[in-house]
Amino acid sequence: MQIGNKIKSLRIKKGLTQEELGERTDLTKGYISQLERNLNSPSIETLFSLLEVLGTKPKDFFDDEKNQRVVYLEDDQTVFSDDEKKYQIRWLVPESNDKEMEPVLVKFLNSGEFKQFEPSLSETFMYVLTGKVRLILGTHEYFAKEGQSLYFEASDHHQLTNHHNGETEVLIVATHSYL
Repeated sequence: MQIGNKIKSLRIKKGLTQEELGERTDLTKGYISQLERNLNSPSIETLFSLLEVLGTKPKDFFDDEKNQRVVYLEDDQTVFSDDEKKYQIRWLVPESNDKEMEPVLVKFLNSGEFKQFEPSLSETFMYVLTGKVRLILGTHEYFAKEGQSLYFEASDHHQLTNHHNGETEVLIVATHSYL
């Protein structure tokens, strides 16, 4: 087991520099650097202190590598249709609520519209597969057609509508906002 590699990975996920991790654990930046390069080994007490700051339990740290799921099948997807608002949403990754990003495929029927979203800390990427959409973001309107994309911070009210005479399909990937 490469303890240093796992500590480095946890530190990066936590958004800490080596210096910040060192300050929180009373260790030097140099020691953290050597540890992450597997040039030294921590004592049990030091390791537990590091794990506490990095927000993980020793059991989780020492568990064998968890199998990361990479491929998702069509059978894994969940579909919801809102006949009143004339759209269908397909969640492409079943556990995306537990991830940092949520990829969905939205299909609009003629004059379909998605609900209005409240402001958040999310960032959103949209790619228009077919048709044309209108994005209302605060007091501004933006339009994108097949082959074009939109990218925005969701810091204002926003709503997506079909702006095409027919069906429109949009791939949307939004980050989860942790308020």
